[in-house]
Order: sequence, then structure tokens, then C-alpha cells
Amino acid sequence: MKISGNSFCPCGSLKKYKKCCRLFHFGKTPLTALELMKSRYSAYVANNQDYIISTTHRDNAEYTTDIQGWKDSINNFSKYSDFRKLEILDFIDGQEVSYVTFKATIFQGAIDSSFVEKSKFLKVDGRWLYHSGEFVQ
Repeated sequence: MKISGNSFCPCGSLKKYKKCCRLFHFGKTPLTALELMKSRYSAYVANNQDYIISTTHRDNAEYTTDIQGWKDSINNFSKYSDFRKLEILDFIDGQEVSYVTFKATIFQGAIDSSFVEKSKFLKVDGRWLYHSGEFVQ
């Protein structure tokens, strides 16, 4: 899905996409893990596979050298999901390790679901990367 630069950013910031997450999608480096997390959510909405891949830590369970297969998987998830809402519940900002707990509401087919995830981010060579996440009840 293409997101208009003048539409509200999917991350929930109430800013225009072009003044928010699109800056990161076009090369600006997120300064915090929270900025990275929100920009990754927006990248899923925009089906920006390259951004998702480039911001994933090599130790992540989804990480693979089969880039085309990974892109296809992201495409299938993004294409068949209607991203409704992102809510940030907690942010633990560390120097090298940070955690973001969020609630995402996503509609897939006939299923409207929400889930809460606590995501772990690691700073590698001055850049935050998504390491892993665990679902929270």
C-alpha cells in the first residue's frame, strides 16, 4: 500500500507521514529504539520490505539470507493486513539495549485482532536494530 505523504502517519504520531516515519524510510537514522519501532510499524503498513529487512538484527529468528523469500513473506503479511492502530504502552530507553511494549490492532480477513508485544532493540554501530519480541498477555 502506498501512503500519501500528506496523510497522517500510521505510527499514530498525528504528524503527516512525510514529516514523520517517511523520513526514516528515506534514509534518516532513528535516534531511539522507539522511533525505530514506530517507523517499522509504518513500514509494514507501506509494505516497505527493504526497510524492515535493513532494520532487523542478524540474530532475529526471522532473519534469513534468502532476501527474496523474506520480501515475499513481508509482502504477504502487509498486503493481507489492515493496520488499524498502534499504541505505545512502555518504553525503556537504554544506551545499547532498549525495550518497547506496544499494542497493535490489525484486521486480517475476517479476524480483527490485537496483540501486545515487548520488543527488544540493540544498538549496533550506532544504529538501532530490531532484535526480538515476545507476546505479552
